[in-house]
Amino acid sequence: MRGGQYPTVPHSPSISHVPSFTASITTIRRLHRHSHPTALKARCYSLALEDHYQKKATKYWDEFYKRHQNKFFKDRHYLERDWGCYFAEEDVSPKRKVVLEVGCGSGSTLFPLVAAFPNLYVHACDFSPKQLILLRDDRVNPFVADVTDDALCDHIDPSSVDVVTLIFMLSAVSPKKMPFILQNIKSVMKLNGYVLLRDYAVGDFAQVKLQNKNQMIGVDFYVRGDGTCSFYFSEDFLSTLFLKAGFNTLNMNTYCRQIHNSYRKITMNGVSVKLCKIFKVEKTLIMSGSSRRRFCLSDKRVRAPLTNFEFSELIVSEAPLDKPKS
Repeated sequence: MRGGQYPTVPHSPSISHVPSFTASITTIRRLHRHSHPTALKARCYSLALEDHYQKKATKYWDEFYKRHQNKFFKDRHYLERDWGCYFAEEDVSPKRKVVLEVGCGSGSTLFPLVAAFPNLYVHACDFSPKQLILLRDDRVNPFVADVTDDALCDHIDPSSVDVVTLIFMLSAVSPKKMPFILQNIKSVMKLNGYVLLRDYAVGDFAQVKLQNKNQMIGVDFYVRGDGTCSFYFSEDFLSTLFLKAGFNTLNMNTYCRQIHNSYRKITMNGVSVKLCKIFKVEKTLIMSGSSRRRFCLSDKRVRAPLTNFEFSELIVSEAPLDKPKS
């Protein structure tokens, strides 16, 4: 910058105009911080960056899995301990429990579950086709789908899934795409089914590092050095997100832990936070046929699941439901 002047942000921003990712993010944050007259244009610039990385998400995740194969994420055996009752109970589907793993990656979630619970049949979807080749099992149905755009019921029968798992998946997409994902998931769930969610929360040490590196492209939304993105949830944001989608929050758990670096001889307090939520489908909502293309609704009127959150500690009353439009 010369003469203390802020750089001019293009009226129709394009990623091709960005000479340096770090420099562009630094500019955006500075404009917002000083309430500069071009702050609105800077916001458009920020949205353009966010759209760019979301459109290229498949490319960046393909490169990620090509580089790490199936060695980056450890098998999540703790899910059997924490959520085993939701996969083992027989009151919903006595013969076979149907699970949908959204954003399955290399199978670090589904393989431990399939090994521990012989009654499971798992639909596994991911928008990166490279890892689906590794998911070969008689009880696994892998398919390529972008849940931010593709209708899940093009691959799965409506109202056929008992349990949906969202394990560090929702944080990888833009916040503005999350409402559609929730509606997409509901279209394939049974009544009395569950959604199990675990993800990053505000305060995670990884968020602090990304913020210090000026990697922010939106509120609590960051891009890593490899081009993949990560959103960090607050309890209020997550509860509001599901409430607006027709879910009612009953319970929520936030987990914190310390990380001790023996080499540097430092302890980082409260730097790793995980949000853990369980949602139970208990009601129905009549929806109009205008949504058929995306949510598998008939030309007339059909019932789509409406869910409640169910947790072990915090309990709140059920929120009133708006009367659906005809």
